[in-house]
Amino acid sequence: MPERPLLSAIGIVKRFGTLPVLHGIDFSVQQGEMVFIIGPSGSGKSTFLRCCNRLEEPDSGAMIFDGVDILGKGVEINTVRQRIGMVFQAFNLYPHLPVLGNVTLALRKVARKSKAEAERIGRAALASVGLSDKVDAMPGTLSGGQQQRVAIARALALDPKLVLFDEPTSALDPELVGSVLAVMRDLKQRGMTMVVVSHEMRFAREAADRVVFMEGGRIVEQGPPAQLFEAPREPRTREFLSRMMA
Repeated sequence: MPERPLLSAIGIVKRFGTLPVLHGIDFSVQQGEMVFIIGPSGSGKSTFLRCCNRLEEPDSGAMIFDGVDILGKGVEINTVRQRIGMVFQAFNLYPHLPVLGNVTLALRKVARKSKAEAERIGRAALASVGLSDKVDAMPGTLSGGQQQRVAIARALALDPKLVLFDEPTSALDPELVGSVLAVMRDLKQRGMTMVVVSHEMRFAREAADRVVFMEGGRIVEQGPPAQLFEAPREPRTREFLSRMMA
């Protein structure tokens, strides 16, 4: 029997008021898989990603994570979010806290770790993204790439089973993008399960296990990178990729 997916979205529908944004999305990711979601702006990619840990509440459907429908009644959402990490486009660091304070805040407040234990875990997470020398720095003194790596360390510190990345490099200067992609590549090699919304097509082509193309709130096509990038079946996929890869 095939292994049960770590995350399965079944018929996810989302509206903002009367505007339909997601039209019954079916999606799954296996343990250890890195899945890229690509598509034009406004196609529902980020909205779907935010539904995966209930930062947006779907109007209908099921979201099965590790065997549990996290949209069900009585689910403790803070516990879910410890196990489904999220890295945002805009870093979302607290400017008044040093780097280590940003990484340890959720460990202390949500995971209820002692200060000493939180700092031990936080330092290890920062070491894993190459920022051991920045534990006492304030976010405002860091480059955008360093700030995003702090945000990744913050997500990793909670020991998640899945990390969601929402356009993690789109706010960065081009020369800083590589440092963030290197961390993501390292996470993949260590077996982290990741779902990534991104316009980094070349990185998706070389690093992803699977690529999903969305448009108009629907999944149009998906497959291994070699198939999707070199021989897409759908005309819209071909049109989008020819524009993005030009």
